[in-house]
Amino acid sequence: MNTGEQQYLDLMKDILSHGVRKVDRGTGDASYSVFGRQMRFDLSKGFPLLTTKKVYWKGVLHELYWFLSGQSNIKYLVDNNVHIWDDYPYRKYKIINPKSQVPKEEFIEKIRTDKKFADRWGRLPRIYGELWRAWPASAKATAGKPTKKRTIDQLAWAINEIKDDPAAHNAIVTSWNPEYLYTMADYEDTSHFPICHNMYQINVNDGKLSLQLYQRSADIFLGVPFNIGSYALLTLIIAKVAGYEPGDFVHTFGDVHIYESLIPSVKEQLKRKPYKFPQVSFNHDFKKIDDFRPEYVELTDYKFHPTIKAKEFLSVSGGYYGKKKNIFKVK
Repeated sequence: MNTGEQQYLDLMKDILSHGVRKVDRGTGDASYSVFGRQMRFDLSKGFPLLTTKKVYWKGVLHELYWFLSGQSNIKYLVDNNVHIWDDYPYRKYKIINPKSQVPKEEFIEKIRTDKKFADRWGRLPRIYGELWRAWPASAKATAGKPTKKRTIDQLAWAINEIKDDPAAHNAIVTSWNPEYLYTMADYEDTSHFPICHNMYQINVNDGKLSLQLYQRSADIFLGVPFNIGSYALLTLIIAKVAGYEPGDFVHTFGDVHIYESLIPSVKEQLKRKPYKFPQVSFNHDFKKIDDFRPEYVELTDYKFHPTIKAKEFLSVSGGYYGKKKNIFKVK
């Protein structure tokens, strides 16, 4: 029995049985939600790419590389025919240009072919990769000299910390910056997309490196299978460059939910029995996080049930809503 995947299926059953119906005030989308759950995957027992429906592995690989390389422009993803982030810059474009009649397909094609357009509209400021690798820190003022901006490479620091001190309790990478989120932000600075998987910590016990993700909001059917694959792979990559064996990937949730419109798809998935997890290996040696490339990863023995057709939609639940003013700014 694949107990790793079974805990995922059990969580979906938990939500169906005990979830509380909520309606997002910004989008009107209804979901059934529970709060405070956790799954744990022992990476020595296979790679947790779910088998009860096919997971988009190419998207996992390229998105994670996009994060690890500190990129924030979707052009890299578009150039590699990965379109999981297309909706967000297009939504921002429509907010800024409400009279525009440009369809999304044309918008994305211009991202692919027009560098100037991509530079202007393809960038998602303060998204995961930028915050992991170039967190915007307080500027330093030096007497008689201009103020110098600086950034912090959180991920490189966390890896170095855990290499130097296996007993470290502080190797944390965060993406949650209140300065740019919701009505804590000035409207012109706000991120028009939510940060969902907002913090992770790496830890070493008995020579094995584990990673725990805290995800404040999680769509169990569409998003979570992808998140599991992404952060499990991140755990393997960090373990390799830090010089440890991989341990566990621990997935901790705040609000975890099923969208009402996706309940039939969830019930279809729950009829299926999981297969054994596949294996992931690296076909190329790399010693630093910046040396990693997607083509260095090999996925083998991935047996899966067919894709479940479902209404895939963008629900920016918890996104910027209401007043175009920071009502919490300190006077």
